[in-house]
Amino acid sequence: MKQLADKIRRVGLVANVEKQTCRAVVQQAARLIRASGRIPLADAATAQLAGLKCATAPDAAAVALDADLLLVFGGDGTMLRAARDTAGSRTPLLGVNLGGLGFLTAIPARDFARGLREVWAGKFSIESRPLIQASGSASGRTLARAALNDFVVSRGSGSRLIELEVTVDGEELTRYRCDGLVVSSPTGSTAYSLAAGGAIVSPSAEVFTLTPICPHTLSNRSVVVGLGSVIGIRALGGRSETILSADGEMLAPLTAGERVFIRRDDRKVRLAHLAGASFFKTLRQKLSWSGSNV
Repeated sequence: MKQLADKIRRVGLVANVEKQTCRAVVQQAARLIRASGRIPLADAATAQLAGLKCATAPDAAAVALDADLLLVFGGDGTMLRAARDTAGSRTPLLGVNLGGLGFLTAIPARDFARGLREVWAGKFSIESRPLIQASGSASGRTLARAALNDFVVSRGSGSRLIELEVTVDGEELTRYRCDGLVVSSPTGSTAYSLAAGGAIVSPSAEVFTLTPICPHTLSNRSVVVGLGSVIGIRALGGRSETILSADGEMLAPLTAGERVFIRRDDRKVRLAHLAGASFFKTLRQKLSWSGSNV
């Protein structure tokens, strides 16, 4: 990757501006980028947070258009937003973790300087992760939205179960009475789907995972289908509010009879990882499995 590293001349900076802890790390990043002979640029909010004097752009999408590498400071939530905002861009994202578990972020903030030196030396790799999309009708309006991790259909603030009819490629799978349903991409298997009892899926696996949340029928279990499938979810009648969310952000309520379709998106996200990193190594460390080195 040394040849690719030599082509990195402009480095974008995007941070979770609600985390004040990002300020010092972003400032450090700008200094290290300049010291390497490269040019930092940032979205307007990040530049204001860190008091940077550099080229700015309105948002992450605009920064990605001008950058050869995008550094994302925060946790997995920040990475998810950056991934959606820059969807389809060829610019790789490198996450700097200032959050919790950080399955998507590549470098802990405490190791940032060392990590950046490895990037300049070409000791990194880039992988493509598929996005997924939801389309259909929600609250009487046309819906179209992309996600990296998952879409979740869940009950609102009430305590009653919701009822969902689920199809795969037009064929009925089942009807759930449950608190909700998680439809995750391979990347999202370690997020809400895992917490709901779903399987851990390698990011290279071409599958969706459908995981019910607290199903009333005990035989309902997580179901894995091909990533080329089209998953239909229809809200059935009931007295409970039904909510559609993407990557943890609420999109809209679904009224009785409304249906959304979830499929693979045509766009991908490129994620950068330091040399020696792997999905299984991350699992061992993040989940404190046997054989992990913390």
